[in-house]
This record gives sequence, structure tokens and C-alpha cells, in this order.
Amino acid sequence: MKFWPLHDRVVIRRAEGNTKSKGGIIIPDNAKEKPQEGEVIAVGSGARDESGTLIVPDVKAGDFILFGKWSGTEVKIDGEDLLIMKEADILGIIEKTVAAKKAA
Repeated sequence: MKFWPLHDRVVIRRAEGNTKSKGGIIIPDNAKEKPQEGEVIAVGSGARDESGTLIVPDVKAGDFILFGKWSGTEVKIDGEDLLIMKEADILGIIEKTVAAKKAA
């Protein structure tokens, strides 16, 4: 990737949404809800507090996270649709075992 986020911003690859409903009906792209989960691709160096001390981000590249429905800015980098958001918009980190089961 040729993009590095600054300060407390995080670049996220959104998880793939379900293409079928629980009943087996195929959901068209325009009717799908965008997932609120994703993988952290890159993380900035962190924000600074009022005294100038660097606050290191809690997330790192490779973490699977949960974020708010309207969080982040959608961008296209190197032909890939990604999200850029502040670390404060991230609700939590998902265990890799849970994320792997959902992807399967």
C-alpha cells in the first residue's frame, strides 16, 4: 500500500457481507447492509495529548474490529475500497477465532 494514515487514523478493509439470507434467498448488492466489521490494514503513529505526549493506538495491522454503522470515510486506494476512520470510532477488537468462523 502506498498510503500511511496520520496521527490516530486507521485504514480498514471492510469484511464481506452475506450474499444470502438465512432462508437461502440471494440478496442483491444494492439491498445488502454494509458489514460493521473489518480488518485493520494500517495504523497511524497515534494522537498527542495536551502535554504533547504520544498516545499509542490500541489496534494494530491485522486486527479484526467492530466499528459504528456510519463511521469512517470511504476511499479507493490502489483500486480497493477501504475505510479511513479515527481510532475513537472503533468499538472493539474481535478475536481472530470468532472472525475466522464468520468468514467461513
